[in-house]
Amino acid sequence: MKRRPIVAIDGPAGAGKTTVSQRVAEELGYVRLDTGALYRCVALAAARRGVDWSDQDGVTQVAEDLAKRRAIRFQALGDGNQKVLVDAEDVSVQIRDQAMGQGASRVSAIPGVRAALLDMQRVQASEGGVVLEGRDIGTVVFPDAEAKFFLTASPQVRAERRYQELQERGQTAELDEIVREVKERDSRDSQRPVAPLKQADDAELVDSSNLDIDAVVSRIVDRVRRIEAELGV
Repeated sequence: MKRRPIVAIDGPAGAGKTTVSQRVAEELGYVRLDTGALYRCVALAAARRGVDWSDQDGVTQVAEDLAKRRAIRFQALGDGNQKVLVDAEDVSVQIRDQAMGQGASRVSAIPGVRAALLDMQRVQASEGGVVLEGRDIGTVVFPDAEAKFFLTASPQVRAERRYQELQERGQTAELDEIVREVKERDSRDSQRPVAPLKQADDAELVDSSNLDIDAVVSRIVDRVRRIEAELGV
């Protein structure tokens, strides 16, 4: 049986990658691997161990330990959602905290952290039929992925989405501050020396600024199904 394609969805923070990749995986019957969650888990584990995110050696050791023990796992819930587990503890909520998002951006720029988690991602996706989201999936992790997409939206739209998300969780937030953080993170992620955020040359650009989730998902799913047909799977 021919291997189903690997679907890579890259893009900046707040573009809707998590929701879109979840929906795409559900409609295609694929497994979703949230690579951003891996880095959030490293940030959380480092914080819990008292390791500052600026301590490259210390954070690398944390990441290597997690990778060696295969401590990070994704558990499907059967409704299209999934749990993120670290040492069997459900940290799904904790890693979505705003601070962990900033921490993920910082630790993901550390070469040792990226190296530690790279093999983990490749092993879990090697059999195909998987949807991966992140910032360098199509350029670094799986440069040969059959289906690549770069999902983005304007900084203002992404900040407004994040603001609404935090409001729904009952967390206080200032929209202007989130806009500033989004722009700062875009700059940091795109200018970092290791695996910077950028669109792969062969990735299809999907700007969701004026599209709803259904339209974005439909566009990606239709494209993947055409690729499946071309591959004969």
